[in-house]
Amino acid sequence: MTESSLPSAADHTLDGTSPPPPKAPLSAWTWREIAYLLSNFPLGVLAFVVLVVWLALGIGLAVTVVGLPLLAMGLVACRRYGRMERARARALLGVEVDEPSPLRARETGFLPWLWTCLKDPVAWRHALFAFIRLPWAVLTFSVTLVSLFVAWPALPWLARWLSNADRAMVRGLLSPSDELERRIIELEADRIAVTDTAAADLRRIERDLHDGAQARLVALAMGLGLAKEKLLEGRADESVAAMVDEAHGEVKLALQELRDLARGIHPAILTDRGLGPALASLAGRCTVPATTSVDLAERPAPAIEGIVYFTVSELLQNVSKHSAARKASVEVWRVKDRLLIQVEDDGRGGARLDGGSGMAGLAERLGSVDGLFVLDSPAGGPTRVTAELPWRARTAKG
Repeated sequence: MTESSLPSAADHTLDGTSPPPPKAPLSAWTWREIAYLLSNFPLGVLAFVVLVVWLALGIGLAVTVVGLPLLAMGLVACRRYGRMERARARALLGVEVDEPSPLRARETGFLPWLWTCLKDPVAWRHALFAFIRLPWAVLTFSVTLVSLFVAWPALPWLARWLSNADRAMVRGLLSPSDELERRIIELEADRIAVTDTAAADLRRIERDLHDGAQARLVALAMGLGLAKEKLLEGRADESVAAMVDEAHGEVKLALQELRDLARGIHPAILTDRGLGPALASLAGRCTVPATTSVDLAERPAPAIEGIVYFTVSELLQNVSKHSAARKASVEVWRVKDRLLIQVEDDGRGGARLDGGSGMAGLAERLGSVDGLFVLDSPAGGPTRVTAELPWRARTAKG
């Protein structure tokens, strides 16, 4: 999210922009902020009372059998309270805060669950949020209520200042605990993307085998079966020779389809000769004249090579199908621990991530391996796609 132009950096809306500046008379934004500030008091009092009772009982009974489970259940409730407060801030203040990762014990059983709950930093920070909110809730409720009657011309600016403090509090205490927590969320999303991509690739391979080589091999078996029957019956005429000739053609076509399918899984030229020749081969199959430049002192890991190859392959296919370009270029180089790809064409431009050309899928796949995908395609062209991948060197086994 971008920094706000208002006094507080905590002021953001859901789409990453700042709310409109406060103004008189009261705008819809101001009324939402007033509703948030006034609802702070009843919710803050309720949360504080529940928190104090829970802490008193949980800590007081910690020496007994029920104390620690009660404390753990209270921490689970704190997580739910934090979820409610995030939803309230999202609806009334326009603050989008990432949800923390779900609470998971590494082992099954009651004791691992209990220990995981007791040392959950997210729940303890939510409890701290409920504890320190009471005095602030009393202050904001009193000031806002009084200002509605005696200082309403200044209320838009006052409500913005008070709600900015709430925004900062929500983002500081109700967001994922630290960079590691955020990283866990990103990796969970990446894992889903990788799983979906792998399933889609398997379906594609199955479909290509079923509709292509398998169908040809079935036709080949039937043709050879008919030829065999005629030979056994002693009817070796020209039709048998034609059947065998047709079967021979089917075999060659099936072999070609299997080679193409194998190239789609992992091309032999990439394994044997590396990215330079492999990308040059892709450029040679592109219907638009394309040049390639690979500036790498050493070969990256096979997995990285494969991602680069298939990324460039799909981008060049888009150039062939959609760009109406006269020329294209592919460049690959390394900067420290990042591998960069740039594919550019002089076509009509106007490509979008949601335009149905596979760009969104490419961005998702690169994101699943800590990569970046940047599309620059103004109407009228040119189109430039820049992608980044983490560099991993090839090991002795690779």
